Amino acid sequence: MSVGIVGYGAYVPRYRIKVEEIAAIWGKNPEDYKKGLKVAEKSVPGVDEDAATIAVQCARNALDMTGIDPQNIGAVYVGSESHPYAVKPTGTIVAEAINATPELTSADYEFACKAGTAAMQVCMALVKSDMIEYGLAVGADTSQGRPGDALEYTAAAGGAAFLIGKDPLVEIEHTCSFTTDTPDFWRREGQEYPRHGARFTGEPAYFRHVISATKLLLDKTGTSINDYDFVVFHQPNGKFPLKAGKRLGIPPEKMLPGLLVNKIGNTYSGATPLGLAAILDQAEKGDRILATSFGSGAGSDSFALKVLKKIENPHPVKKYIENKKYLNYGEYVKHRRKIKM
Repeated sequence: MSVGIVGYGAYVPRYRIKVEEIAAIWGKNPEDYKKGLKVAEKSVPGVDEDAATIAVQCARNALDMTGIDPQNIGAVYVGSESHPYAVKPTGTIVAEAINATPELTSADYEFACKAGTAAMQVCMALVKSDMIEYGLAVGADTSQGRPGDALEYTAAAGGAAFLIGKDPLVEIEHTCSFTTDTPDFWRREGQEYPRHGARFTGEPAYFRHVISATKLLLDKTGTSINDYDFVVFHQPNGKFPLKAGKRLGIPPEKMLPGLLVNKIGNTYSGATPLGLAAILDQAEKGDRILATSFGSGAGSDSFALKVLKKIENPHPVKKYIENKKYLNYGEYVKHRRKIKM
């Protein structure tokens, strides 16, 4: 029996801040960032939201969609680079909140922006080996950006959760990864904000890994871009995924349904999962999807998926994107706790 996604759920906080608002504080021209990053605004977590609360809401939405008894979930893995605790798992918080405890395994994953897709791969393997009936994989973040840094214009909040099991709505036909030690982005223990290698994050990091992982998947499955109806890549900004797609000969119309970064920013571990969820919201039976994540450090996970059944989703990503409230920079600083008392 095939293994894949039996249900999914997403969540994006309602708060937003526009690029113009951030640029005005730092005396920058907003058009330089809007054109360069192709991002108009980004999501901001509420003062009482973190990666754990976002992961819980995603998981609850996934369960609402399926009607699965949480007690049948044998693993809960949460991928994030903004876990609320340095020592205490986010996964156990999520598992307890959805009443999946105590007979399950849980752990937190961290691999920059691809931790959520890594969790999907592990859940797939556990289900396929009959060690568990269902696994829950979540990618969620409230990403950080140093005030005034280029990251501040894109670092956003949101996530998506996928219930992995047999007899799925969406079969995971194949998955593979491409990984190297490429230090393009990092945050040392105790540091509040990450640092990045500026332009170094492009060619040797993002493009090399996303393109290589995608080509590897196509080679291993004996497929071509023409065999897929939708494609979603990790989206640190609005320019990189489309540029990678162009190099691979992917028509933009196959990528636009899952390209959310221009509306909500880069949700890090939630970026590829959210893009995939947005595609599933409109996919039809028989559609095939290619998804490739990217995490700095650096690596990419690539998936070949096929929609086997009609998807009926009571919590569409579009609902969260359209429900928004704008903040000024002072309110944003308060929400992100950038002022220390």
